[in-house]
Amino acid sequence: MLKKVSFMGAGSMAESIIAGILNKDFLTKEQIFVTNRNNQERLDNLKESYQIQVIKDKQEVISEADIVMLSMKPHDMEAAIESIKKHIQPNQLIVSVVAGVSSDDISGLFGKEVPVIRAMPNTSVAIGASATAVSKGKHATEQHINAVIELFNTIGTVTVVNEADMHTVTGISGSGPAYIYYFVEAMEKAAVDAGLDKEVAKDLITQTVVGAGEMLKHSGQTAGELRENITSPGGTTQSGLEALAFNDFQEAVIECVKSARERSIELGEKI
Repeated sequence: MLKKVSFMGAGSMAESIIAGILNKDFLTKEQIFVTNRNNQERLDNLKESYQIQVIKDKQEVISEADIVMLSMKPHDMEAAIESIKKHIQPNQLIVSVVAGVSSDDISGLFGKEVPVIRAMPNTSVAIGASATAVSKGKHATEQHINAVIELFNTIGTVTVVNEADMHTVTGISGSGPAYIYYFVEAMEKAAVDAGLDKEVAKDLITQTVVGAGEMLKHSGQTAGELRENITSPGGTTQSGLEALAFNDFQEAVIECVKSARERSIELGEKI
């Protein structure tokens, strides 16, 4: 049973995880500690919003934490670890949600054989609907990975992957919500341009996306099968899909994921 989780970094991902944990009552606000490098205003905002423990003193934040969550930007990781590594104890688990940086590199920055689990959630953690992938570093145990699975299971689904696949995961589920929102923006614009009320368009498109997701999750059919089921020859759906194909929609999505994956690799190489 986790007694204390400490966040190093107070950005949007940290906030989303905190919101999800509190919404599901997995931890209390007294069990969550947060600090960052020097943005007191950001800490004050989190304190006001969630009544969690925000403390500038790194030793106090880290002390007796079961999990130390690294949730800063990749370029801030080295300085952040340097500020806490002398306080880390052998029984503390490091969980990193930082894109691109390997567990070996994280252990190297600590200068000791600390147990490291990498996790790649997405911002849907805030409503308990994240698709989170986790991978185990060489010094982490099955007990460690099970603790992280239990944590992230409260705020969505969890899939265990090989660490070598985390760059691809980053490009798919990590960044994936943004791609979907971008697609929705385009659909909303098309609807409004055609004369549909903006709020009506938003409601219809939102439920369409939610419904399609539920069908993918529960129907037992592949995305291709579901698409074919609603594509009548010569019908409106076929016409729309042909327009997407003509404009290289599938190729654009593939390049999108590829580009995000490559950027994840680049970020890791800079550490």
